[in-house]
Amino acid sequence: MKIIVLGAAGMVGSRVVAEAASRGHAPVAVFRRRPTALPPGVTAAVGDANDSALMSRLFEGADAVVAATRPAPGQEHTLAGTTTLVLDAATTARTRVLVVGGAAPLRVPGHRDLLVVDCPAYVAPQWRDAASASAAQLDACRGHAADWVYLSPPAVLEPGHRTGTYRRGTTTLVTSADGASRISAEDLAAAVLDELEQPGRDRHFTVGY
Repeated sequence: MKIIVLGAAGMVGSRVVAEAASRGHAPVAVFRRRPTALPPGVTAAVGDANDSALMSRLFEGADAVVAATRPAPGQEHTLAGTTTLVLDAATTARTRVLVVGGAAPLRVPGHRDLLVVDCPAYVAPQWRDAASASAAQLDACRGHAADWVYLSPPAVLEPGHRTGTYRRGTTTLVTSADGASRISAEDLAAAVLDELEQPGRDRHFTVGY
């Protein structure tokens, strides 16, 4: 598959690019500035996710787009708008989009009406703006006619090791027996590629150990 990866310089995007290449796909890594080196089999493109016309041209002929963009600190309010522009471009190009979002819109286990964004146990005050932005991002997806799927990571997402194993859920945070909710960025990338290769039935899903 030809897979366009937005946010390819980031923690998640870079690992999605590497995972796609390792599986024999043809990833196109989109950067704001051209990188000096890329893994074998990866094509680089320079672009801005906010440029919908450019994105439409870039998405032409692609099998899927992975939107793993993250706004700079203090610019969290722009995330939903950027996501809408990406969905607009994907609609024009008739391309499926997998949006790597946040855990904020997930339900807290055992509390049907409590979302992660509103739970201090998972979202400290300093992360509230970022969490609210990912909830608004999912709302933007739900209001759009594009062919999209939204992946919420667990509460803790950080670099680690690829195990190739994880559990998949829908709209409730996945936690382990001790209540932890986490996954490595490498295994999240594996989940992204698994979804692209064998799409599930849920438009909003999550993963975790």
